[in-house]
Amino acid sequence: MTGRARARSRGRARGQETGAPGACQTRPPAEGDLTGRGRQSGVPGATVDEVSQISAGFQQVKLGERGGRRRDFNDAGIYTRQAMVHVKDSKSGTSGKPISLSSNFFRLLSCPQWVLYQYHIKFEPPMESRRLRSALIYQHEQTLGKAKIFDGGMLFLPIRLAQKETILHSETRNKEAVKITVTLTNELPPSSPVCIQFYNLILRKILKLLHLQQIGRNYYNPHDPLNIPQHKLKIWPGYVTTILHYESSIMMCIDISHKVLRSNTVLDFMTNLRAQYGDHRFADMCTKELVGCIVLTKYNNKTYRVDDIAWDHTPNNTFVKGDTTISFKKYFKDYHDSDIYDDNQVLLVSHVKKMGPAGGPPPGPAMLVPELCHLTGLTDKMRADYNIMRDMLKHTKLEPDARERRLTRFVNSIREKPDAQAELDQWGLCFDKQLAKLSGRVLAVERIYQGSKSFDYDLWKADWSREMRGNPVISSPEIKKWFLFHTRQNGNDAHSLLESLQRVSSPLGIHLHKPVLVSYDDFPESLLKALKQNVGPDTQMVAVILPSNRKDRYECVKKYLCVDFPVPSQCVVSRTLKPKSLMTVATKLALQMACKVGGELWSVEIPLKQLMVVGIDCYHDTSAGKRSIGALVASLNQTMTRWFSKCVLQHKGQEIMDGLKMALAGALKDYHKFNNCLPSRIIVYRDGVGDGQLHSVVNFEVAQILESIKTFGEGYEPKLSVVVVTKRISCRFFAHINGSVSNPPPGTVVDTEVTRPEWYDFYIVSQAVHNGSVSPTHYNVVYDTSGLKPDHMQRLTYKLCHMYFNWQGIIRVPAPCMYAHKLAFLVGQSIHKEPNTKLDDYLFYL
Repeated sequence: MTGRARARSRGRARGQETGAPGACQTRPPAEGDLTGRGRQSGVPGATVDEVSQISAGFQQVKLGERGGRRRDFNDAGIYTRQAMVHVKDSKSGTSGKPISLSSNFFRLLSCPQWVLYQYHIKFEPPMESRRLRSALIYQHEQTLGKAKIFDGGMLFLPIRLAQKETILHSETRNKEAVKITVTLTNELPPSSPVCIQFYNLILRKILKLLHLQQIGRNYYNPHDPLNIPQHKLKIWPGYVTTILHYESSIMMCIDISHKVLRSNTVLDFMTNLRAQYGDHRFADMCTKELVGCIVLTKYNNKTYRVDDIAWDHTPNNTFVKGDTTISFKKYFKDYHDSDIYDDNQVLLVSHVKKMGPAGGPPPGPAMLVPELCHLTGLTDKMRADYNIMRDMLKHTKLEPDARERRLTRFVNSIREKPDAQAELDQWGLCFDKQLAKLSGRVLAVERIYQGSKSFDYDLWKADWSREMRGNPVISSPEIKKWFLFHTRQNGNDAHSLLESLQRVSSPLGIHLHKPVLVSYDDFPESLLKALKQNVGPDTQMVAVILPSNRKDRYECVKKYLCVDFPVPSQCVVSRTLKPKSLMTVATKLALQMACKVGGELWSVEIPLKQLMVVGIDCYHDTSAGKRSIGALVASLNQTMTRWFSKCVLQHKGQEIMDGLKMALAGALKDYHKFNNCLPSRIIVYRDGVGDGQLHSVVNFEVAQILESIKTFGEGYEPKLSVVVVTKRISCRFFAHINGSVSNPPPGTVVDTEVTRPEWYDFYIVSQAVHNGSVSPTHYNVVYDTSGLKPDHMQRLTYKLCHMYFNWQGIIRVPAPCMYAHKLAFLVGQSIHKEPNTKLDDYLFYL
């Protein structure tokens, strides 16, 4: 192999390995394109003097807008758009009214011909220690310059060295001579995947220079905490940041984050548990409350997940460190200057996910001292406390104008911090001063059809609970045989609820006959016995008034009536049956009961014929060995008011649905039984998938869908679209209306500027919020043979956000996604088994 060939192979192996895994498709090189990612070292480039002149005459030019530079590769990840001919040239829609927006993105600016130079470093003799290798490289600042990034094997510089191969000589502390060979392997254009990673490394360095502390993937400011002393809580303000290649330029997306810490230590928490439950239940309660929690160790500001409790270990136990044996107590004093006062406390165990030395065994678990740990986050009990949540949201829920000001202030703080700005300057980079400006579109308000009437709703409220009162629903089966179970203490509540149900159901066109009232004693065994004794084959509905929200009582009802004896059921907690809100609660219960027996409440206009919409989601069941519950929900009629539901139990921690093929086949059979034909178009909305799993969705789940379709005969080839739905995103949009900053109205669509060039993707703001900043939902069409125009795909997606029967308003995701989530959550939280197939055609999980 020639020297040039070796350089090219190194460039391909090392220069490309940093890209995100799972790139199922990449753009094929055009004629004359280079096969590597970036210009190889054999291609003539700028000299050192030329680069110096460019940096000296810095001009602010948006990355990705260079004239004449090759764009011969795409951002790391899956490139799905190229296979879709109908959106190859444009993926933007046109319908709706234009609206001026800004977003929490800042463009990364650089000099006009900015290039990152990648060098391979070879040490003779070889140096095993990465720290030593870095020290030897940093001895040659005069030759290499101050600006450099060294990962132990590859060196990145903003300049091109005079020679393709540069020989340097160093000396270790032991006076051992070391020869360092620096070989140019790649010239990386601004949008290279390696450059994208490089930008994020520089950003991390800047965040540290701003004295922010990394916790997990985000950075927080421990020096300016928000204190809530009445609840013993502290909140660290922080930021979620990432730099990626977007539609027209490379930008930094930044959003506000908060880390909630509890003022008391884990030892204080354990002491309170012992006082509350006594010694006989202390161990069980400790395990139940602490295992799975995230704790922060104040001596190094790192977070750990508590996986176990070492009941036989105390701070006086010893462990081997290097060649010596040292106690935990002495170790924390010597290495972290942290005193431990309680010698009898047990230690916490965290299975840290990190690699051991090359060729050696993986490191053991981390042992944590409760006295030095603080719990993070909120418990379910704290979340249910109105006062705690109200006081906390005062600090964390930012209005759009406040959020925009804080983001702008953060970027300005980089400019005002000399060290941070100097770090950017030496690389020839800087951030734009203003948030990215873009244009969106507001889709038309959907008309709601309910029974024989139709009506519009208030756009900014995005709900029609008032408009639907007194109007009969589309259809509702007559509920003749049903039971209402209650405890002896809740007898009056049962009669009041029944009276309210009769009053609200008739105007809604829901025919509720008088139920059989059954009382039971206040414990699960009595409730289960009452269910078994009374519920029969002809029972249409079971309603249960629960004395409290204890999980065991709810699970008792759902396990029996969803698995053993399939009957739609409705539970309500007695404390919600207050006289002031009883009519509202009764209306909601009547609508839910009608849905669960096959009723249809309202609809919107769906122009596509023979369409089946599918929603898929997963839930991880921690109580059943961390099995994953995959749920598939599919529409059965033109108006999207009847649904088929199926659950699949999967192996531990598995996100992608193995049983998708079987579940979809069942949905297609049910659709055929319902319509006497198969759908000509299928649109699948897949929720709960991260960007790193897109490859698996395209190559695994889509393959199962296609295989399932083939089982219905070779002549059956419906048009298929698969859309990945992502809710947990950092992107935010701010509307500029009449000179003020506010949330965008529901129906706002963004499909330019901040979308990804290699994807067919768009954002929709579908719901309305009255406090804080609204969160958009990201849609990525990863597979599409339907040929639907972007306008039609966006409008259909928005229409489906109106079709969730458990809320008389627009929700954040399409209805099939929410139905699939509710089904997976019910099975994972309460049932832990597959529901009976007799319930497949009902929304029994609402």
